[in-house]
Amino acid sequence: MKNKFRPILCLILSVTLSVTFSACGTSAPSAQDSASASASEEVPAEIDSIVVLAPSLAETVVALGLGEKIVGYDLQSEGIAGLPDGAPTFDTVNPDMESLAALSPDILLVTNLSLYDEEDPYKPLTDAGVRVLCIPTSESISGIQEDIRLLAESLHVPEAGESILEKMDAELDKLASVASGIPEEERKSVYFEISAAPYLYSCGSKTYLSEMIEWVGGKNIFSAETGWLNIEGEAVAAANPDVIFTSVNYVDNPVDEILSRDGWAGVSAIQNRAVYAIDNMSSSLPNQNIITAMRQMAEILYPEAYGAA
Repeated sequence: MKNKFRPILCLILSVTLSVTFSACGTSAPSAQDSASASASEEVPAEIDSIVVLAPSLAETVVALGLGEKIVGYDLQSEGIAGLPDGAPTFDTVNPDMESLAALSPDILLVTNLSLYDEEDPYKPLTDAGVRVLCIPTSESISGIQEDIRLLAESLHVPEAGESILEKMDAELDKLASVASGIPEEERKSVYFEISAAPYLYSCGSKTYLSEMIEWVGGKNIFSAETGWLNIEGEAVAAANPDVIFTSVNYVDNPVDEILSRDGWAGVSAIQNRAVYAIDNMSSSLPNQNIITAMRQMAEILYPEAYGAA
């Protein structure tokens, strides 16, 4: 028989730590440290069934060796290696509460994207004894690492979490070491396109994606702005980036579309055909796999420097 647990546990994990290219991302304490301790005390003592409603969390749960305990997941997570075939799937923003309750998982994992403007949208589940752990999307690489640690501790596999973080730190250190040797005057300016025309979307400072670009020695053309950005094509053209990255995967040939975009013919990246597709999942999901996108960007920006690193 399942225990009845107290109402929703929603840990707000904003990170305010500053990170430099020479840091390795998890060295300083944060407000999340106390949150982690609280989480490990509040979750069920035994976790045999998990529902996860975010692909970033699903990838981490699988990496922690707990994929076989997942009994349901969100539609966007379909296709992630390690998730069980045939498990029920749910809309991330508006999941079917009756179907979730019928699964009766020991714990439900969500991000802030699943809270959809309601004070307590999961009350029917918490009333039924389901624990809900909310891990909002972090703004920085160090925040992502703290989220991994929190999730591992909450699911009672802290050693697996530390193993992931050790490997992540080793890769971050390698990338930072190379970036530190790139002279400032040789650093390339970067425009990263998340959404294609006509609804251009990119990132400013205080986002993990901007930090990823800068960590490997690039210069985000929108670093003077903050957060995730709706932008105008004229702003990109005026910034004249050396390199353009795109993670768009919902249009045919996104690189060719950018190369032929009206009004951008004079942009250096267009003239030099320095437009590249970056892996969508590893650049858009805030978890341990950001290393894949960072390595990809690094080797494109500075192939000679990163080729042997």
